[in-house]
Amino acid sequence: MLSRRGFTLIELLIVVVIIGILAAIAIPKFANTKEKAYIGAMKSDLRNLATAEEAFFYDSTNYTTNLAQMNNFSASTGVTLVVNEATPAGWSATASSATTTHKCYLFSGTATPPVSGMIEGRILCQ
Repeated sequence: MLSRRGFTLIELLIVVVIIGILAAIAIPKFANTKEKAYIGAMKSDLRNLATAEEAFFYDSTNYTTNLAQMNNFSASTGVTLVVNEATPAGWSATASSATTTHKCYLFSGTATPPVSGMIEGRILCQ
């Protein structure tokens, strides 16, 4: 008696179709993961910038737009931080990344909010 082992063409096609359906469901969920990571890095950098600005203010009674003046502060890889305004009474900053179209904003004190309707000390990402 001859024993034949293996799968038929129909069985293989069904498996390929099932894998395709699963991939079609999973890929969009993972596509946003990288963008969410960059947004998280921008938010983290703005929080760290707030701490660095307050430390700088404690030492010099003024805020600064120059990131190099803040001791041991640097932005994450791929994130660009810009301090838009720095006065003795407040500061505002914007974080962006070349890999996402979103930007995040933060301001403190009497500085002009980068985006209208913002709440002081609360990070806004758009």
